[in-house]
Amino acid sequence: MRHNKHRHILGVKKEHRAALMANLASSLIIHGRIETTLAKAKALRPFVEKIITLAKKAKTSENRAAAVHYRRQAISKIRNKDAVAVLFNEKVDAFLERKGGYSRIYKLGHRIGDAAEIAIIELIAADDEGYSKPKTKKQANQSKKEEKAEVKPASEAQASTEAENDAEPVAEEKQD
Repeated sequence: MRHNKHRHILGVKKEHRAALMANLASSLIIHGRIETTLAKAKALRPFVEKIITLAKKAKTSENRAAAVHYRRQAISKIRNKDAVAVLFNEKVDAFLERKGGYSRIYKLGHRIGDAAEIAIIELIAADDEGYSKPKTKKQANQSKKEEKAEVKPASEAQASTEAENDAEPVAEEKQD
């Protein structure tokens, strides 16, 4: 069966696509941010995140042979020893605490020449928390109910203090 076999074809042959992903990944690792088409950025994201996972495994591995194995796997995919060295020696420390999502894609718009959609793909900093999840309708309704509940006692307290304040001047007038 051939189900789910066609992901990110990019209109080129397998060998061309492998070389393209290797070049884009090495540029992303070295520079930290690159500008490319949206389709290439979407294809690059899972490719480079798997390479970063290999680097994390090598860093946390106690077995020296396993670490060398992970490095060789990365070299076979990226084909650039300098980029792999930068990732495995310098940049991997930033990703050790993250569980995934090492890259982010920003859409920029359309290119003037051929109207291709352009995007920036970048590696995320270690301390970046990302976006907060949007509230669901149920969570939004609960927060509204809580706000109303908090507002009511405050208004009741104000009403009781106002009533006491109103009562005091009346009592003072009677004393005169």
